[in-house]
Amino acid sequence: MPDIAPTSEPASMTRRKFLKQLGVLGGGIVVYFTWGDALLLAQTRREGFLGARIPTDFNAFLRIGSDERITCLTGKIEMGQGPITSLPQMLAEELDVSIDAVDIIMGDTDLCPWDVGTFGSLSTRHFGPFLMEAAAEAKGVLKELAADFLKVPVDRLKTENGIVFDAKDPGKRVTYGQLTKGKIIEKHLEKIPPLKPVAEYQIMGKSFLRRDAYDKVTGKAKYSGDIRLPGMLYACILRPPAHGAELVTADTSDAEKVPGARVIREGQMIAVLHDLPDVADKAAKMIKAEFKRPNTGIDDQNIFDHFLKKPPSPQTVSQGGSLKQGEKLADVVVEETYLNSYVAHAPMEPHAAVAKFENGKLTVWASTQTPFPLKDLIVETLKLKPENVRIIPPFVGGGFGGKGESQQAVEAAILAKASGRPVQVAWSRAEEFYYDTFRPAAVVKIKAGMSKTGEMVLWDYQVHQAGDGGSELFYNVPNHQETAYGGWMSPGRGTHPFAVGPWRAPGNNTNTYARELHINLLAAKAGMDPLEFRLKNLTDQRMIGVLKAAAQKFGWTPAKPPSGRGYGIACCIDVGTYVATMAEVEVDKASGDIRVKRVVAAQDMGFVVNPEGARIQMEGCITMGLGYSLAEEIRFKDGEIFDQNFDTYQLPLFSWLPKIETVLVENNDLAPQGGGEPAIVNMGGVIATAIHDAVGAKMLQLPMTPDRVLAALKQAG
Repeated sequence: MPDIAPTSEPASMTRRKFLKQLGVLGGGIVVYFTWGDALLLAQTRREGFLGARIPTDFNAFLRIGSDERITCLTGKIEMGQGPITSLPQMLAEELDVSIDAVDIIMGDTDLCPWDVGTFGSLSTRHFGPFLMEAAAEAKGVLKELAADFLKVPVDRLKTENGIVFDAKDPGKRVTYGQLTKGKIIEKHLEKIPPLKPVAEYQIMGKSFLRRDAYDKVTGKAKYSGDIRLPGMLYACILRPPAHGAELVTADTSDAEKVPGARVIREGQMIAVLHDLPDVADKAAKMIKAEFKRPNTGIDDQNIFDHFLKKPPSPQTVSQGGSLKQGEKLADVVVEETYLNSYVAHAPMEPHAAVAKFENGKLTVWASTQTPFPLKDLIVETLKLKPENVRIIPPFVGGGFGGKGESQQAVEAAILAKASGRPVQVAWSRAEEFYYDTFRPAAVVKIKAGMSKTGEMVLWDYQVHQAGDGGSELFYNVPNHQETAYGGWMSPGRGTHPFAVGPWRAPGNNTNTYARELHINLLAAKAGMDPLEFRLKNLTDQRMIGVLKAAAQKFGWTPAKPPSGRGYGIACCIDVGTYVATMAEVEVDKASGDIRVKRVVAAQDMGFVVNPEGARIQMEGCITMGLGYSLAEEIRFKDGEIFDQNFDTYQLPLFSWLPKIETVLVENNDLAPQGGGEPAIVNMGGVIATAIHDAVGAKMLQLPMTPDRVLAALKQAG
């Protein structure tokens, strides 16, 4: 991969300054252009802030070197979701080069275009169009340069595999690298050429092996915790015993006596630094600290009552018709309350960062989903100039929404500046659990009614604290209202005893679980097959399409629940993608143990850039979804987290895995939609409905542990 000096800043950078900075690059093309107004307006209209600082300079997105190598530059990071492969596919397709000729640099704030962060399955569907339009304009500029070079009218020129040639005389040709000649070329087109139609794609739509697969399997891949710098110190930081605890006194005298240990106090932070991590840890444990602990009276058992006592102001998500009219029309009404516990992100790689402060410039290697916002935070915290702060994210070993705040990187930066030495802050597993922003515990109340023939006529839906993601009803119910009270963006202590935040498909896992189980309960009351009931109450053709595709793959046959077969069904919409999932489970009535035997998921995500990458994401989502469905929950009291490692916090094991089958429903007329999260959304709902079908038990709380299964069986008689 070529070394590239900084080439871009936010859109405020002047052309003259950009050219001056680019002079250190060596060979390459620089093209200036204005993004299509329609695209930019569409982006900012849909996501607001996402387009606010997107650069308009060509070299912010790609580089065409004289050595025939193409470099894709993106502010996104790679944490397992696959843009390290799919973005080069998109660039190579529109630029007419081999994907093997494309390198990629990700998230480096000195080299890459500004980006809000990697979350929400935004990499392909939001950044991809910018990248493809940049490539289209670059290709147009190359053809104009080639027209001058070959003395051929531009409309006779074609591009293929990094070469521009005369369509009437293919022997007349020039490579992209030959056109650059190591010079800086300032040129733009009056109008961005149209993008290729899908029918002409040669690279997009084909399956490619993940570029990072070999390095990750062999251990060659480097993460923030693998960074080693000369003279680096390891930091251990004094942590409070509970959220809301206040430091009263701290005696560091014993720690200071440890040979080679340095104790640093910066504001409220007390840290011990040493050349060896185990010695730093040992010295930190010698600090005699007294904390004033909170007495909130809130724990994992009464948290749900706490939510309902003083709910925040309601927000109407969607409504239609009249709830009163719906109640009058309903011949059958089903009313239930659903709960879910707090869930941790629990990535395999805990938060880690290495910071080096040298000659007034700070460089931070950080495990982060948000390198550019992290840079802004460090600039503000340390009062440094933006040009003196650089964030470099190596591979990120899982984030799932939990590596957006990057507190460890700020800590490393503060300590590096204070000590004058490179510093690594790598959280222990206990610190990871303590400082995680958990998926919020939540309460969902549903009152639904239907006619004698199974048409839904009433849907009164209230969700407390999960957020409104996925709560909007896609079933055809004339009288409905969905109301949200608080959510995952709520502040920490107050409603919640600690911080909460986004967790893979924020809100949607909770809302889909409650909705889909409730739909099954309605189907049971109506004496109808759950698939038949859903299709009867749907008009959305994309949803109908994925349901039928899943049913065909699964081999679904109609039966009234509970049928004893253990067949489950759930469907959802997330980040523009439709998913229908079916599962088969086995329930041990004596122990309450659940075995998921088979899962089939059908997904309509528009045009699929890398089918193999999409299937891998679906399989990973299904696997991860077993955890929040069956085992994962945080136990706590008065702000103290009782689950600090995987001895008590149970993640899904390989031995749990069912047979997983995926179906990608073709929809090439629709632009690529999100693929990193949708398939996880259905897992709570599909397992809950399968348990209900197997034994008639209503699983009204996530996770569905053996004890809760036994309690539900007892309740069901």
